[in-house]
Amino acid sequence: MMKPLKIAMMSMTHGHTRKYYQTLKENPKLDWVAVSTANDEVKKVFLDSVDGIPCYDSETAMLDAHPEIEAVVLASENSEHLRQMKLCAERGIHILSMKIPTFDMDEYDEMIRLIDEKDVICQIELEMHYNPVILRLKELVESGEIGKIKSFNATNITLSPVWAFPWQGVPEKSYGKRVPIQEGDGRFRGGALCDHPHIFDMIRHMTGSDFDSIYAEVAPNIRPDIEEEDMLSVIGKMKDGTIFSLDPSWSKMEERLKVPGPGWEVFPKRMEVNITINGEKGTIMSDCFGPNVYHNGLPNDRYTVQYTYFDEWIGLVDEFYDNIRNHKTPLINLKWHKKTIEAMNAVYESIATGKTVML
Repeated sequence: MMKPLKIAMMSMTHGHTRKYYQTLKENPKLDWVAVSTANDEVKKVFLDSVDGIPCYDSETAMLDAHPEIEAVVLASENSEHLRQMKLCAERGIHILSMKIPTFDMDEYDEMIRLIDEKDVICQIELEMHYNPVILRLKELVESGEIGKIKSFNATNITLSPVWAFPWQGVPEKSYGKRVPIQEGDGRFRGGALCDHPHIFDMIRHMTGSDFDSIYAEVAPNIRPDIEEEDMLSVIGKMKDGTIFSLDPSWSKMEERLKVPGPGWEVFPKRMEVNITINGEKGTIMSDCFGPNVYHNGLPNDRYTVQYTYFDEWIGLVDEFYDNIRNHKTPLINLKWHKKTIEAMNAVYESIATGKTVML
């Protein structure tokens, strides 16, 4: 076996941070060296949760104290990613970035140039690619059982994370700047859409095609205290002709579901990713946080998939390790993910203009 990868984490402010605690500590391929925390509150939460990992008040202090660090998880606000990528790449440190590198496409291109110039791995954390239900769904699509995909319908709906991670309710930290969502609306970009890139990525993954056109509408907020969008709906067409409808909302209400809520296998859930794919020969329906994939909707035509919520992070980190040790390009790299971010920006443009946006 190749030597364990010496890995660290930065900031610890992202909602996915705790998913890494068990994954990094228990994976024999990894040697979890240290963390840096963004503030005292985050530091206390970490120290109350994990023993034996050195914790630093700044990223530079951590990197200076541990020159052996080979890779870093950027568990930070979206607005911090470019600065942190520069800090890591300049030291030759490989990067696992949270799911939104940036919405500023000039910054995005700068990230791509930086990663290419410094010859480091930059993998984007889109963990649904490693979800066992998604893997089975992809197998069925590729088998040809439903023929050519004609339509793709998906929901990625959750509680609002703002109660636990306040930065996601701050446009400057979530979207990167304050941009009105519509003229005279009073809300800003940076809410539910910024939290839910997964289904935009999944339709590309399942169809092998890219976005052709997008139209979106935003609803009045169900949480008047949040100054970003929490309810929206998106329709459009892919370049291969597949039509789609996507719901990336924060439509689970906190007062209706205690936090933390029940497990993923019961209703109501804290979060859902549900996908229906209609093809020339049939239909596939799946609950990505449940055990079943239904083919043609028949009770006896059902695939039960063994699933735990950590499966995604185990697969994600295993691939990150393999990419670094074997000098591979990540499945979800900056160049691949750019088209997903461009589509999400097109959603905001459509909301602002009231028009269909061509890509």
